[in-house]
Amino acid sequence: MKKNNTTVSLKNVPLFHDLNQQEIEKVEEITISRSLSKKSIVFSEGSEKEAVYFIKQGLVKTYKTDENGHEQIVSFLKAGDMFPHTGFFNQNPYPATAETIVDTVLLAIPLQMFEHLMMNTPSIGIKMMRVMGDIIMELQQRLQVLSGKDVKQRALSFLLRLAEQHGVEKEENTIIINVPMTHQEFANSVGTTRETINRLLNQLGKDNILKVDRNRIVITDVEALKEQMEYK
Repeated sequence: MKKNNTTVSLKNVPLFHDLNQQEIEKVEEITISRSLSKKSIVFSEGSEKEAVYFIKQGLVKTYKTDENGHEQIVSFLKAGDMFPHTGFFNQNPYPATAETIVDTVLLAIPLQMFEHLMMNTPSIGIKMMRVMGDIIMELQQRLQVLSGKDVKQRALSFLLRLAEQHGVEKEENTIIINVPMTHQEFANSVGTTRETINRLLNQLGKDNILKVDRNRIVITDVEALKEQMEYK
């Protein structure tokens, strides 16, 4: 669960944890701050990758669009997160569309300027590649876990991950997730239909496990939610 501080600097970003102060300052010199209003498109799927972004304050969702125009949510990102996850080390186009969920402040690092920095200070790239390897392994493990679950288990797992990444503990066994999310976006995140998610959330509400509105999710009984994960 996150702390109340929702603003970060580069030195707080996991990717830069191994950099010393001098190296951090060199990265900060090429970093551009961008303030975006709610529902702004940061970049579109398939467009040329010009920069890598870090969230200083706010929330961002990334999604892919299929041939029928349906969204598939890839991730919900919070302060401190980097996107796209493919990062600095390839020239591929942006793999998904990124859109702000609330008013958001981003830190953008232009790729060309970063490449020049790597040529002059290769130690930065070496340290970052080590951390990127760990991030990729974590994403692969998460995908393997989700691929082996049915729809209900995927949805419950998604709720618990939201609680871990975005939740604020209000009192013992109660967590508030302040992420505005429609039922359709929830369904897109776990690969199912809005109707299926409606039924599941309604049932969890009747069981006094959670409450949902347009701006947040309140898990009122975390332990009961975890028990639902274990029960099949």
